[in-house]
Amino acid sequence: MMANLTLIRRFTQLVMFIFLVYGSVIVGFYAADKLSGALPALSCAYDTKNADYCALIPVQHQLHHRLGNAVNSGNAWVLLMPLLTTLGTFLLLFIVLNKAFCGWVCPLGFFQEVVHLVGQKLGFRKVDSLSHRAVDKIRPIKWMMLGILVFGLPSLTSLGFLSDEWGDPFCQICPSRIMTTLATGSSEQLFVDTSSYSYMALSITGDFLFGLMIALALTVRQPFCRICPLLAMHAVFRKLGFARLVKQGTSRCDKCGLCAEACPMDIRELQTEHNDADKAKDITLADCTLCGRCVEFCPDKDVLQLRYLGIPIFKADPAYFKARKRSQKQWDQIRLINVAEKPADKNVKPL
Repeated sequence: MMANLTLIRRFTQLVMFIFLVYGSVIVGFYAADKLSGALPALSCAYDTKNADYCALIPVQHQLHHRLGNAVNSGNAWVLLMPLLTTLGTFLLLFIVLNKAFCGWVCPLGFFQEVVHLVGQKLGFRKVDSLSHRAVDKIRPIKWMMLGILVFGLPSLTSLGFLSDEWGDPFCQICPSRIMTTLATGSSEQLFVDTSSYSYMALSITGDFLFGLMIALALTVRQPFCRICPLLAMHAVFRKLGFARLVKQGTSRCDKCGLCAEACPMDIRELQTEHNDADKAKDITLADCTLCGRCVEFCPDKDVLQLRYLGIPIFKADPAYFKARKRSQKQWDQIRLINVAEKPADKNVKPL
């Protein structure tokens, strides 16, 4: 019997959370600042103890501080060299991890999973799956966040159309900025900046988004991951990564839908994407985080597989599915308290 993949993944997430949020204590400040400064992680640059920082902050800063100079001087390399270096570093690590970064490494993703587990154990009524209509409305937001907040507004600021406050707008509202600093004992990022109207608007938006993420995560799986611009960046290059989610062609796959139900990102295409011919198909879709839950909860042998460099490392298995479903049912029944339960009527005698 294979080991529980979810337990392995969450242990990996915990180790990476400790390293990425507190990593400079391990590798030293110089290595954290110089050697791993462009690793694509949501361990925020505002965290003074981290081992790396999010690739989105250098992208914003390079556009903010260099695009205008490149246009005015006519020298594109003023912008391209640092930007390509950042994206190149991002791409190198991304090829190794592919979208498994989101499901196995990202500190903010792990934080949301922990909050969801807490909500479940406290008895909050969880939302197993969002409606197709809600998912379709949410999916474009991550692309809008990437295009507008990461690339658009910093570029307009550099060209003189906006004030400097809009040079790194995504960082100003990103929940990881607050989460990672709070994790290190600092509350300095959880505030309202009144130095200007723009900063005030951005800081209020950031505080609201952080609170909303926590409130939603108590009942909804991975609420911020669904709109994260880094997920969109990963989606652009997902066909280059070594790690893949693969599906074997079979007509049975559009019947049970258990894989789509298990998916924390509500990717319903997991159920319908298959070949008529008996061939493996890469279904590492744009919202996929390669967490592997769909593979765990697939009852058909070898239909869904996690592969690395084409080699299957975890495959759907009927025996594993039965054991995994049984353990999940036992886990779901554990409650610390039940805040959603209605108080019993004192006038009604128990049977």
